[in-house]
Amino acid sequence: MTYEEMKSKACVASSRSKPKNEEHKIQCSCVRYFRLKYPHLRNMLFAVPNAARRSARNGAYMKDEGMLPGVADLILLKSNRFYGALCIEMKKPGEYQRPVQKDWQKECEANGNKYVVVRSLDEFIKVVDNYLKDI
Repeated sequence: MTYEEMKSKACVASSRSKPKNEEHKIQCSCVRYFRLKYPHLRNMLFAVPNAARRSARNGAYMKDEGMLPGVADLILLKSNRFYGALCIEMKKPGEYQRPVQKDWQKECEANGNKYVVVRSLDEFIKVVDNYLKDI
């Protein structure tokens, strides 16, 4: 499969109904692309569902289980020569990290991981391909 075929397939919407959320659409395209290009690592890239709205009771329950505010949206649990893992914060164009996300980024990087903010599928492709070439 060529790069262009892979990219176009990653951008194709699935038949499920999705919210009209640009960040969500970008993240879905990135995950589809990754799983097509790197099938041997497909289960090493996963989402951290921190953004969902929850009741106070459910939020407390999730925090008791270890949920942390500010954690990156996607984590690639694969080390390369320089980093232990790749943490990816998805943002739609024009959006910026919240202070709690910047704090988590500093802690993440201080512990030997790479952290990036990605705003498009093209950015994601560059970041991931560069990260994985250093394995």
